[in-house]
Amino acid sequence: MAIPIHNRWSLNGMTALVTGGSGGIGLAVVEELAKQGAKVHTCARNEARLEECIRNFEAKGFQVSGSICDVAQRAEREKLVETVSTKFNGVLNILVNNVGTCISKRTEECTAEDYATTMSTNLESGYHFSQLAYPLLKNSGSGNIIFMSSVAGVVSIDGASLYGTTKGAMNQLAKNLACEWGKDNIRVNSVAPWFIRTPLTNRAVDNMEGFLETVERITPLGRVGEPEEVSSVVAFLCMPVASYITGQTICIDGGFTVKGF
Repeated sequence: MAIPIHNRWSLNGMTALVTGGSGGIGLAVVEELAKQGAKVHTCARNEARLEECIRNFEAKGFQVSGSICDVAQRAEREKLVETVSTKFNGVLNILVNNVGTCISKRTEECTAEDYATTMSTNLESGYHFSQLAYPLLKNSGSGNIIFMSSVAGVVSIDGASLYGTTKGAMNQLAKNLACEWGKDNIRVNSVAPWFIRTPLTNRAVDNMEGFLETVERITPLGRVGEPEEVSSVVAFLCMPVASYITGQTICIDGGFTVKGF
């Protein structure tokens, strides 16, 4: 079916669920989707922080709501999608699996608890949310799933074997779902950022002398990325103008993954 030209660069009338939208890249994604016209529901574990974000979005005139949810818990994931289904009348256009955690250790130092926490938060949550959201995305007639991956799922990053494993699996999951659910007009893609400036990464930089300078030196564009440089790609992939893009992993990395040595 042909898409009206005036709608190709818009998310007007669409509904979206973004996990972990109270800070960092997730916050930028929520704002970008809402700015482009989508109605967005997000979640976070910190109730006070979530409520503050919702108030800020409402002050800007955006249609954003939120729920408390620990995405590592299966029952809470199910409750969140039930809430979204009720709120959006069983129709969801966009699912952004954004929540993630990173335990930076050498492989031999990772514990069973590290493994379980990273897998449940990063990979299991995205897999399960996609399962739960499938009927809602199918009902929309034009569904999109975005996995917030990482360059660590594309190339080797020191101290990130566990984190990279979950992100690499995420990229493969996007390929599988793109093929499996393409018949339902559901597109599935991964975005893989490199070092992005957020409150969390700023704290990490403060604890590692010379780290920021190293990142800038090995990145062809010579700088770190900003959250808005990720959120804009996410929004684009969800727009009708990107209607023939699916199953892809798009690195948002200032050229880092293609530089070589």
